[in-house]
Amino acid sequence: MDIMTYIINTLTYLFEYTIKLMPQVIEGLGVTLQLFALTLLFAIPLGIVIALGRLSHFKILNKLTSAYILILRGTPLLLQIVFVFFGLPMIGITFDRFPAALVAFSLNYAAYFAEIFRAGIASIDKGQYEGAEVLGLSPQETFSRIIFPQAFKRVLPPVGNEIVTLVKDTALVYILGLDELLKVGKIACNRDASLLPLVIIAIVYLLLTGVLSKIMAIIETRYTYYQ
Repeated sequence: MDIMTYIINTLTYLFEYTIKLMPQVIEGLGVTLQLFALTLLFAIPLGIVIALGRLSHFKILNKLTSAYILILRGTPLLLQIVFVFFGLPMIGITFDRFPAALVAFSLNYAAYFAEIFRAGIASIDKGQYEGAEVLGLSPQETFSRIIFPQAFKRVLPPVGNEIVTLVKDTALVYILGLDELLKVGKIACNRDASLLPLVIIAIVYLLLTGVLSKIMAIIETRYTYYQ
């Protein structure tokens, strides 16, 4: 067998194997994307609320949100997933596998988003507030129309980094037995005694992170008028 024939046979095998594995990959990708999207849906608004709590002049609210951020950022996400699914039932709070993962991810990422938004809001010059007051804007109008759009522009890069990290962190729910991408790859790897499934899964993750990075770059470009 010459080299060209070997290469053709190898490529044919890789293509056929990938096609064979694709239905399972798509199923696992669906679970991964669902967890990813729902986490963003809950974590970003919650993070903004917590950030406002951190900036509040009410000491109790400030201390509570600070403690929340310290605990959620200071402990591993994997530990939090285990605690929600295996620990909370001990006190009568029970979640199914996917809701448990969603709760843990949302609470964890809300803490990270909170610190990002807090830093962005705090970075806005005090003169912006004074100018809005002169224009007769209410505190709510000042925040929604002047402060938050500028802060949002400034926090886009770190928010984008967290979003990309979130895609990769979804693999941690493998510990709960959810049929996400990593579990699909691991099952196929054990069944076929091959590392090829994990390579395919790695490529899928690379494509996801690449697409998300491109989307965030486009969003950042559209907010350049706030510079």
